[in-house]
Amino acid sequence: MGKMDEIILVVPRKEVFADETLTFQGLTGNEELVSKIMGQIAEHFSEMRRGDAEEAPEFKQPIPYVVIKRKDEVFVYERLSGGGEARLHNKLSLGFGGHMNMEPGQSFQELLKINTDRELEEELIINEPDKLGMTAIGLINDDETNVGAVHIGILSALELKDDAAVAVRETEQIRGYWLPVSELKKKDLYNRLETWSQFVVDILS
Repeated sequence: MGKMDEIILVVPRKEVFADETLTFQGLTGNEELVSKIMGQIAEHFSEMRRGDAEEAPEFKQPIPYVVIKRKDEVFVYERLSGGGEARLHNKLSLGFGGHMNMEPGQSFQELLKINTDRELEEELIINEPDKLGMTAIGLINDDETNVGAVHIGILSALELKDDAAVAVRETEQIRGYWLPVSELKKKDLYNRLETWSQFVVDILS
């Protein structure tokens, strides 16, 4: 099965944003707004073939998006030319995660945890058995790009201890390394960041 035949979670846009009364652009950490949108997603999610969803802006695909932090550093990954999507080669990203899949009998919050844990396990080797924990930050929405128009990011941060070691599993497709937030705010690196990651860097200190 090709990745575009994968069955993923989607939510009608009109439900996510309550007929556009909750719409925002960029990143929001507004607790009331986030709570309302997450409630809408939890109530109205369903399934769709990924290839169809990518061409259907009337639906939003919820995407767990986890930033890995260690003191004043974040773990950055760079997509190499051996990777799949040419448009993303040499782009930098801070977020780990991906499309969500259904598990029978699970609530949306349970599905979010299951899918987030699976994505982190598939993508990373984290050498720290005693993690400091996951913190919810907010939501990401970018209706100004074709890709962003069909996705909504559920942003959280995984805080690791100062001496934690992290490595990527797909070393032929991805290169991962730690960078101080201050470096990512510099123009040359900032301009290489994917849009969602730029939104995240803007709020990190």
